[in-house]
Amino acid sequence: MKRAIVFPGQGSQVVGMGRDLAEAIPECKALFDQANEILGYDLAAICFEGPQEELNKSNHAQLGIFVASAAAFKALELKQPGLEFDVLAGHSLGEWTALYVSGAISFEDTIKVLKARGEFMQAACEENPGAMLAVMNLDGDKLVEIAAEAGCHVANFNSLSQTVLSGTVESIEKAEGLCKDAGAKRAVRLPVAGAFHSPLMQPAADKMNEFLSGVELGIPAKPVLSNVTAEVHVSADIQENMVKQITSSVQWVASVQKLIADGVKEIVEVGPGKVLAGLIKRIDKGAAVRNIGALTNFE
Repeated sequence: MKRAIVFPGQGSQVVGMGRDLAEAIPECKALFDQANEILGYDLAAICFEGPQEELNKSNHAQLGIFVASAAAFKALELKQPGLEFDVLAGHSLGEWTALYVSGAISFEDTIKVLKARGEFMQAACEENPGAMLAVMNLDGDKLVEIAAEAGCHVANFNSLSQTVLSGTVESIEKAEGLCKDAGAKRAVRLPVAGAFHSPLMQPAADKMNEFLSGVELGIPAKPVLSNVTAEVHVSADIQENMVKQITSSVQWVASVQKLIADGVKEIVEVGPGKVLAGLIKRIDKGAAVRNIGALTNFE
């Protein structure tokens, strides 16, 4: 049976994530300890104890979700030895987790990349203030038209019933009105620091391109889908695509559709929360999806 492993992005963070794994499995605890040592502060304490407001900060959320996801994958390897999988994918920062699991980048370098990524994105938010809007029950193609009219951009094609827009506050306000006029059942402003996955993040992308020039990115041992193209990464293009990812739409719908079209019969979300599992079921109701993020998932 063809199986895919997928990893969550920002928004899946919850206080306590990874704690049960770290307490029960020494190899999982070692990942949190290594992250603490690299970062020079206690990320594990923020993940395990919070408060939620601290964990929600982009730098802590991104790093915490990565380490908690890496710990969940380690637990999966230990609890279900010999489990086969054929392809990897991740949503936004989760794509970095997928590249780590594929062997394209080391754990230490992934920590350093995500620390820099969070800092660069926060600085871009302060330089170019923006907002994001999640729109339910409007067709993605229609939202592309609305975004063009409003002067904003599509950040995430999350599911067939949820698309996220990103741009200046003014453009998002205009888009919100246009969405309601078009019959959107619900449009919700997201509690984020800025306009992620839009051209307003270009300063962060430029800094990331320079930063990644000093990072060793190898050949993935397993295929990894790109958020930007919804196609398998070509090794020579990983840096370029991971830089583009910061300003480009996350093509999650197309990615899931590609997995299924390529014969994937089971998709396993590895990491905190069940956000991706929910999105996948909305893209394909018949998809076989399960989540591995806590010790109870192995009982």
